[in-house]
Amino acid sequence: MTSLLEAVTPIEAGAHVTAAAFLGGTPVLALGDGALVFAGPEPRRVEAHPDGAILVACVAGDRLLTGGDDGRVVLVEASGGSTEIGNEAGTWIDAVALRPDGAAAWTAGKTVRARSPKGEIKTLTVASTARGVAFAPKGYRLAVAHYNGASLWFPNTAEAPEALSWKGSHLDITFSPDGRFLVTSMQENAMHGWRLADAGNMRMSGYPAKPRSLSWTRDGDWLATSGAEACVVWPFEGKTGPMGKQPRECGVRPAKVTQVACHPKAMVLAIGYEDGFVLLCRLSDASELPVRLDDPSGGAVSALAWDHKGEHLLFGTRGGRAGLLRMPL
Repeated sequence: MTSLLEAVTPIEAGAHVTAAAFLGGTPVLALGDGALVFAGPEPRRVEAHPDGAILVACVAGDRLLTGGDDGRVVLVEASGGSTEIGNEAGTWIDAVALRPDGAAAWTAGKTVRARSPKGEIKTLTVASTARGVAFAPKGYRLAVAHYNGASLWFPNTAEAPEALSWKGSHLDITFSPDGRFLVTSMQENAMHGWRLADAGNMRMSGYPAKPRSLSWTRDGDWLATSGAEACVVWPFEGKTGPMGKQPRECGVRPAKVTQVACHPKAMVLAIGYEDGFVLLCRLSDASELPVRLDDPSGGAVSALAWDHKGEHLLFGTRGGRAGLLRMPL
């Protein structure tokens, strides 16, 4: 089988890789020891959370937002400069969200905070632990995942959040790129969705493990997910989303998928597995190209990220190993 193994440059992260991102074109790894590794031509290490671990991180534009078990929320610029924008002393940060204009959000316990681009912070308290948080594609609106459903909140209004109900524990949360659907992963090895026009429910089940990694294709017609011995891809191109339709499966292997990342321009998926294997799969014909062979000693793939042009793929593992793929021209 043809592979891309020779196009990968190894990176020694040295600690659990929590997240991968590109800032100003530079590959960056967020680590479980609290540091950020900028793996460019002149590698450098930034101690974003010197007294704790980075638990969650996300990127938007040329900024990276991190949350740690030290309760701190840190905004990192492409230059490596960092600013603490929140501190939930005594607890850890469960989830973070970021917009290109600098608006940020995070959750800690039952508390949800939204910070506007001007730095104004609004607070929402939900009935149970707030897990996932996501910004809507348009407008200053947040979705929050929690027990028995999700809440839709406009931080700049005094109105109570809109409740979307479904029994069970909801974890990660994501809007479809066109804003028509809201989807959560669940503790019960399933996913749930709502059609926002009428709050219609969408149930997606059958996973042997929790689908904790979710990624939309560039056109928003497909949602790729982890949690099985293949990347499970649900169709969302119609008015009813995946209801009454079967998902596709890509990259079937005897190891569970732990991370997925859709290419920003092509109908290609990057898939990471619990045995350290990384694979590219083309949705049009299911053709596959290995990027990294299995390496159980290095742990499961814990982070995958494309740069905005789709020319590079950055990956990292729970055991602190990482690599940068340069796509052939």
